[in-house]
Amino acid sequence: MKRFWQDVTVTADGGIALDGRPVRTPGRLPLVVPYPALGEAIADEWRAVEETIDPRAMPLTGLANAAIERITPDAPAFAGGIAVYGGSDLLCYRAEPGPLADRQAAIWDPVLDWARERFGVDFIITDGVMPVEQPPLTLARLREAVVALSPWQLAPLSPIVSLTGSLLLGLAVVERAIDADTAWAAAHVDEDWQAEQWGEDALAAETRAARASDYRAAIRFLDLIRV
Repeated sequence: MKRFWQDVTVTADGGIALDGRPVRTPGRLPLVVPYPALGEAIADEWRAVEETIDPRAMPLTGLANAAIERITPDAPAFAGGIAVYGGSDLLCYRAEPGPLADRQAAIWDPVLDWARERFGVDFIITDGVMPVEQPPLTLARLREAVVALSPWQLAPLSPIVSLTGSLLLGLAVVERAIDADTAWAAAHVDEDWQAEQWGEDALAAETRAARASDYRAAIRFLDLIRV
């Protein structure tokens, strides 16, 4: 769709308006944002459109659309889909004993320690990639924590978890137990190790940069609803 508007405003109720006409989600629901800072940032995305709308350049709008249209109608079900990551969390799968395992432990164990104390649970840690089952209480408590979040928190949490491969890192970021850069570095311990040993692959670096852009957008969305 080509740009047809001159002015972008945030209405008193948090709606986004183009020349006074309300913006709607793809499913035709009103794009109303209950967080002023986020609303202004989304309005800025619409102001930045030049000739044609490019959804890839409007990640905050996309996450808000998801919160309104995909998550709000059945937030517990959406949260349950995120919570399943707790059964195969990255932080529970370690390399065989050695330098890489030591680095994983140094970076990942503090997050696991936080989660143990925060949720009153324990985790089964394994060497290798063969699946292990986490205790039922652990999975239940993690699911409760995710279900308790609002649709506006779940919208950024979903890409954060999928991009890092870790529900625990996602929850730690949401609860400000760790910062976003620390979580991103933790998610790439193995990748960074391989690059140190064998050199960086150009295609892998390009893919990581694209994923990092999506991650930063989700983090910014999360930060804007905290203001």
